[in-house]
Parts: sequence; C-alpha cells; structure tokens
Amino acid sequence: MPTTTAAPAQDTVQAALATVQDPEIKRPVTELGMVDDVRIDPDGSVRVRILLTVSGCPLKETLTRDTQQAVGAVPGVTRVEVELGVMTDEQRHGLREQLKGGASTRDIPFARPGSLTRVLAIASGKGGVGKSSVTVNLAAEMARSGLAVGVVDADVYGHSVPDMLGVGDRRPTQVDDMIMPVEAHGVRAISIGMLKPRKDQVVAWRGPMLDRALVQMLSDVFWGDLDVLLLDLPPGTGDVAISLGQHLANAEVLVVTTPQQAAADVAERAGTMASMLRQRVAGVVENMSYLPCPHCGPEHRLEVFGSGGGDRVAATLAQRFGYDVPVLARIPLDERLRAGGDDGVPLVLSDPDAAAAVELTGVARELTSRTRGLAGMQLGLTPAGRPAGG
Repeated sequence: MPTTTAAPAQDTVQAALATVQDPEIKRPVTELGMVDDVRIDPDGSVRVRILLTVSGCPLKETLTRDTQQAVGAVPGVTRVEVELGVMTDEQRHGLREQLKGGASTRDIPFARPGSLTRVLAIASGKGGVGKSSVTVNLAAEMARSGLAVGVVDADVYGHSVPDMLGVGDRRPTQVDDMIMPVEAHGVRAISIGMLKPRKDQVVAWRGPMLDRALVQMLSDVFWGDLDVLLLDLPPGTGDVAISLGQHLANAEVLVVTTPQQAAADVAERAGTMASMLRQRVAGVVENMSYLPCPHCGPEHRLEVFGSGGGDRVAATLAQRFGYDVPVLARIPLDERLRAGGDDGVPLVLSDPDAAAAVELTGVARELTSRTRGLAGMQLGLTPAGRPAGG
C-alpha cells in the first residue's frame, strides 16, 4: 500500500520563512511584516503572499527565489507558489518606524556615543591620486573578510563609487523617506549619483546644500548594523570635510597621496584639516608609488612620479600631531586596478594576488584589526567642577 506524506504544519512553514531575509534590509521577512498570507493544501502545495516595500523593488526575483527554496526544503511540501503584493502606505510607514526604532529623521546613528561602527574617511589634497579606487577596494576586501561594510560617496561633484562597484545604473529603493543602500560585492553603498533623476545631470551646489546632502546620506539611509563605514571625500579641504568633522567627530581619516612632491604638499593640508576638526589620522597610503619594470621584472621599480611623497606626508603629520602616522601601503601602478574600476569589479576580488591588491588587502586588515586610539580624537569631556564652555 503506497505511503503518503502528511502536509507540512503551518508553524513549520513559518519557521522556514523566518530564514528568508529581505535582500536590501537584511532582516527576516517575517520580522518585517512582509508575509501577508500562507496557505497549505492537503496535497502539500504551499502558497505564500509576500508584500514588497515598493512595487518596483529591484530584488523581487531574489526574494521570490529565496522564498521558494526555503519553503520547498520543508518536508511534505510538494510545490511552492509565491505571490507578490505591495505594502500600503500605512504598512510602509510602520516598517520605517520599526527600522528607525523611533529615532528622529535627522539622527545620524554613527554619531551616537555607543556606536560600534568604525568610521573611516578617505581624503586627499588633490584629485587624480586614486582616492576612490582605494576606497572601493578597501570596502570590497573588508566585506570579503566577513565584515558588514557601508560606503558613502561623499564626493558630490565627482562621484564615481557606483560605477566602480558596478551599480552605476541602479537606483535605491525608498520606504517613505527612508532610503535603502544599493549592495554590490557585499558592500552597501549610497551616492548622489544614485539619487539624481538622470545620470548625466550636473550637481552644482554650494555649502549648505552639500552639508544637507551629507546628512541625508548618513541619516536617511537605512544602513543596518555596520562594522565599518567608509566615506569617499572630495579632494581638498572644503565644505564636505568641514561638515564631516561637525557631524562625525569620531571619524578617522586615511590620507591618499602619490609620491610626487606637489601631491604630497597638498595631502598634508588634508591631514591637517582632520586634526583641526579633532579627527585622528589613521595613516597614509601612497598610490601610484612605482611601476614594476615590464622588462626586468618587479625587482626593478620605475619611479614614474618620483619617490618619498608618502613618507614626507606621514613624517610631517606625525610631527605636527604628536602621534605616529604610519605609511600603510605603497601601491604600484597597475593597469588592472584602473580596469577593475571601469568594469565594476575591484582588483582585490578580480586578482587578489596582484601586487596592488596585496597592498590594499594589507591596509584593510591593518585598519580593521586596530583598536581605536584616543590620540587626536574629540572626546567631548568637561573637567569636573567646570561648566561646559566655561
């Protein structure tokens, strides 16, 4: 006599659904109120209705696939049908309140005293030194090592992080006034380039608008729990650098330069600006340090842009600040580093054994293995018996 398998119980299917995470929010769909209905037929067929946050959700196929796989693995399930609906305005508002935890709209989570997120601002004195390439590769390597990593492309005028991560044409999902970062290579990213109506639209903003844009990318984006947040700053010592010091005084700064004397002189100013804002300089990265000789091999280095720029910047800043500022890497010129930026696949992922990738991996590991020192940091302490500002 043939045996028949009993249809799965409701709580078993619900337990399976609890393992399905929203691809953008990174929390179980059951916790987010996205499971609208579950019906189980006697023959083992299961129909699940999932509510999307917005109708144009870019990852709805991923959500459908993950739901089918999770429920399909339950013993007794013979078929899984996933129906997609859309949250009402009231449901979306409730989800936003749940994710924000009652925090005000302009609350920056990384500025809270108890924040465990390490904030690293990647700065340079002048453009063209490879600051964005360094940022993207550090983020990708940190994410590859298992950390939860976010990137803010704060270079409002020259935003390039989306293209370098391969998501230049992606737009973030918005739940009420809360924005979901776009994920690529395990990195959660946001950029003004993702928020413009058109990719070719020019951004021509002055100081107050730049400050507002930075605050929006820090506070209105749902970052979740991050281990590390990297900010790709615009070159120089302008409005965004000042705003960062005001809103994230706990940020550490990584200065990127080239060996050239002119670049090094300007890079020193970027480091000095960080100190003026009571931010600690975590170190210096010398990019385009040398070209491995294509004829003799890597032992022979061609110093195309001169030499010693990174050492000069580090030594000058250490003397000014009174604490050690190390040169964390000397990254060689490598055409593959440029190609990775154009193709949207960071070099540390596409060719991790390349000399430039090895240097960048070393920087990522060094920065994430350190404990945060207090030298150069703004503590916000007031001496006992004296009122603040007295």
